[in-house]
Amino acid sequence: MIRDGHNDIQFFTGTEVEYSPAFGKQTLFVVGVHPTDEIAANLHGCEHIYFGANQSFPNINTNDGLNWANWENMIKPFLESGYLCTLDIDVSCVQGLLESCLADNHNFIPMISVKLPYINQLGYNATLKIDDRDFEATNPGVWCHSIHKLQDRSVFTDWSKYTKDQTI
Repeated sequence: MIRDGHNDIQFFTGTEVEYSPAFGKQTLFVVGVHPTDEIAANLHGCEHIYFGANQSFPNINTNDGLNWANWENMIKPFLESGYLCTLDIDVSCVQGLLESCLADNHNFIPMISVKLPYINQLGYNATLKIDDRDFEATNPGVWCHSIHKLQDRSVFTDWSKYTKDQTI
């Protein structure tokens, strides 16, 4: 992700501005994989850790156990210590995430990123369908949401809100 002031940045802090269970919390943002002691040394009063910041979580194949283990081993100690932990992943990685133990922890927040460029050009009737990988495979059905209704102001975060953090 190209972001002014974030070239070669591994950690930054700020208030969580995205509307998740961690909204408004002092947050340590972690870019990429790091040793847990290095992360802990940068917490400085943060109550929430946002892993995969700046879209740094790679599109890991579901069966790539080594890469998944690196992320899981980094995050799990902080969950066990009571921190709220977000992992920002692409929607294509959800099945692999479910094969880890992370989603079993009540302090874990899976931030599932669905890239949808040019959303305002799709028109009023555009619909987002939350589907399954196949008919009757894992979900009880499908959910369809009006893109127009999903663009509610109460859950919108303007890009300018992402400029108030402090790099470490």
